[in-house]
Amino acid sequence: MLTYDVQIWGIRKRENRAKPYQLRWRVGPQAHSKSYKLKAQADGRRAELLTALRNREQFDTATGLPGSELHESQSPTWYAHACAYAAMKWPSASAKHRASIADGLATITPRLVTDSRGAPEPRVLRAALYSWAFRFYLDENGTLKPRTEAEEAPAEIAAALEWIARKSVKVSDLNTPSVVRSALEALAVRLDGKAAAPNTIHRKHTVFSNALRYAVEREFLATVPLGKVDWKAPETDDEVDFRFVPGPRLAKKLIAAVGAQGERGRHLHTFFGCLYYAAMRPSEVTDLRLSACSLPEKGWGELVLSGSTPRVGSGWTDSGESFDTRGLKRRARKATRSVPIPPVLVRMLRDHVKEYGAAGDGRLFRAQRGGHVLSKEYGETWQAARLAVLSEAEASSPLADVPYSLRHAGVSLWLESGVAPAEVARRAGHSIAVLFRFYAKVIHGSQQRTNEQIERALRDADEDEENR
Repeated sequence: MLTYDVQIWGIRKRENRAKPYQLRWRVGPQAHSKSYKLKAQADGRRAELLTALRNREQFDTATGLPGSELHESQSPTWYAHACAYAAMKWPSASAKHRASIADGLATITPRLVTDSRGAPEPRVLRAALYSWAFRFYLDENGTLKPRTEAEEAPAEIAAALEWIARKSVKVSDLNTPSVVRSALEALAVRLDGKAAAPNTIHRKHTVFSNALRYAVEREFLATVPLGKVDWKAPETDDEVDFRFVPGPRLAKKLIAAVGAQGERGRHLHTFFGCLYYAAMRPSEVTDLRLSACSLPEKGWGELVLSGSTPRVGSGWTDSGESFDTRGLKRRARKATRSVPIPPVLVRMLRDHVKEYGAAGDGRLFRAQRGGHVLSKEYGETWQAARLAVLSEAEASSPLADVPYSLRHAGVSLWLESGVAPAEVARRAGHSIAVLFRFYAKVIHGSQQRTNEQIERALRDADEDEENR
């Protein structure tokens, strides 16, 4: 119980005692005392208590401590809090987000220690945190438990976790700017000592900030302490570099080159067609079902997308599979997205269904043994297509360097064709804000043409007025 009813008495000396100088004080009805070897020690502690009293702090009747000291004594370690934060986020987070949280916390936590004596190797500590401390599972009763309770950790992993549990600073220590700065500086460096990419820094900074907010929610911190430090994450340039986005002619050549690569290439030919002509994400294409396709014999068709299956590793999914079946990105779980598709993609899909059919669950694209198409598989096919189509200089540049380039190319084509940005954003599954951030140059060019059309219409109206 906390109270303002506090009385602090003077120091009294008791002869023939190992610690003769006794400080006494009363909190409510409860008397407290502490003895010291030196009078200066007793005077110093009495001054601390008097300062807390002058600052109108409440004292705890059970311990006799001022409220601030009581709060600090009850503060958990950062490591314990980070584990609690990861566990709190786990049930509602996607598998990819779970891995991202663990990645951010595993970067920050090794820096938030009292000292580095006896520290394990960085790679071992990183593995212990990322793969064990911040990974969880559901037992047969549906209770969330850490991985360390599901299986026995190797000796070096167990030793690393025991070390970080002992050496971790308290959450309350994050009120000290130098401690916060140490964590922030860790975000900017990779494990090999090289500078981290700006987007990586921003992603991990978000994890750190949210973990601090959770500490405020749990009343371990009064406020988020990031504002105490003069530190700023590097600027990121999200805008797509259109120098390296393939145009329509090159996109068609590359897709055709995929289809020329034997059986695997023929199977993936339409996969890449979906990336370009429907501007789908690879994880959406791997989840595309026959039931989602409207494929008339003539004219435009339609895809009604409802899910995606990104590959994140079996340790992060509830099912134990390496693919996480989830809803569309940044959409409600059962939300759908309708994408009109041009006749060329309708024909490609019809031909694909005729030749390969669909898997038992309706998926159109699958690995040789029926599983999900791996990013490694379609990535290798794409690189072979680049080497077949591009010159040596182009192949060594970032031009169409990843399959995702086809999605950028598809969205750019829509914008350059005069499709309204709001409709482009809807078809691509973007927010308007994201579309303008990533495709600013293309949108600006489209707006320029629109302005010219408006100006032409106004000029024609003026000429009609003069001719009357």
